[in-house]
This record gives sequence, structure tokens and C-alpha cells, in this order.
Amino acid sequence: MDKKLLDILVCPITKGPLVYDKDKQELLCRGSQLAYPIREGIPVMLADEARHLNLEEIEQIK
Repeated sequence: MDKKLLDILVCPITKGPLVYDKDKQELLCRGSQLAYPIREGIPVMLADEARHLNLEEIEQIK
């Protein structure tokens, strides 16, 4: 994930920062408790495409 792109992207719901999960290829938002997928190197920033994070995942977001 390009660092410059990550600095620009925000959660479309909360407008808060995102954390890149390299292993799962997702962008995580603590505020909305959603994980946005990255498909073929392109972030899919649609709430309908995001998955809900469980409590353990939320606590691990820095």
C-alpha cells in the first residue's frame, strides 16, 4: 500500500484515519469498526463492501 495514498484516505463514514493491515489486505477504522478490503491493490471504500471488526480486532488497532 502506497504510504502517500494511505495518508490521504479516510473512513467514508467517520472521516477518521485508517490503519493498513498488510496480512489481510484491508484498511481498518476503529471509529466505524469496519475493515475495507483492498482488491488488486485498489482500496474498496464502500461501507457495503466492508466487514465488521470483532472486539479483539478493534482493540489491536493502533
